[in-house]
Amino acid sequence: MSEPLLEIDDVSVLRGDAVLLDHVGLTVAEDQHTAILGRNGSGKSTLVKLISREIYPTGGGAGVRIFGHDRWDVFELRKMLGIVSPAVHAEMTREDRLEVTDAVISGFFAARGLWRHHRVTEAMRAAGRDALERMDAGHLAGRSMATLSTGEARRVLIARALVHRPRALLLDEACAGLDPATRRQFLQTLQALAQSGTTLILVTHHVEEIIPEIAQVVMLRDGAVLRQGDKADLLTGPVLTDLFGMATSVGCKDGWFSARLN
Repeated sequence: MSEPLLEIDDVSVLRGDAVLLDHVGLTVAEDQHTAILGRNGSGKSTLVKLISREIYPTGGGAGVRIFGHDRWDVFELRKMLGIVSPAVHAEMTREDRLEVTDAVISGFFAARGLWRHHRVTEAMRAAGRDALERMDAGHLAGRSMATLSTGEARRVLIARALVHRPRALLLDEACAGLDPATRRQFLQTLQALAQSGTTLILVTHHVEEIIPEIAQVVMLRDGAVLRQGDKADLLTGPVLTDLFGMATSVGCKDGWFSARLN
């Protein structure tokens, strides 16, 4: 039996007197597409930083294991788990001189762009072009990152995470700032990634962003796991009412869920 993609065992994160994560425990199997759902301030961003090794547990149990390992070199981790977050988006799109293909290839070096000491091979360039095509973003080559729309930049950043062909992608608020039509097109691209064998962990506060391929939902509230289980069992009016603290009704059409506050 293969090791789970992600195991978090009774972990807490404190900042001063504030409890950001409170004895969190969860497991995500490889090939188990998962959504992490919760309100703003529920602990989702802290959880992403914990997984990406930007912060570390300050209390609790055995900690965080990714593909069975609790110690990772960050550069090696990126080859296994690609991460796209609002912080990465902000960093990469403020660079006026950063060209799209160079931005993608810089994923090999975990850098914000390419520098003279980076040894870029033709294989890397080919991988960069392939990753852009996988994200339907090949036509953006030659553009500056600073000139891209939010949706275009998001596709490029996921391509950057894909250059290593990682086994999984962690996407934090991947649809933030997208209009409804662009969001649906973007989510359809994520469906293709999921169907191609890349495990997705999607962090969101919108039920509508949970693509049909996602089967498991983890619900966070006040820094703790409220529930974890099958999507069909958790995306219901009573459960979402409990999660969001307001009366909520749920609809589903063709595998896409929607939620409405009553």
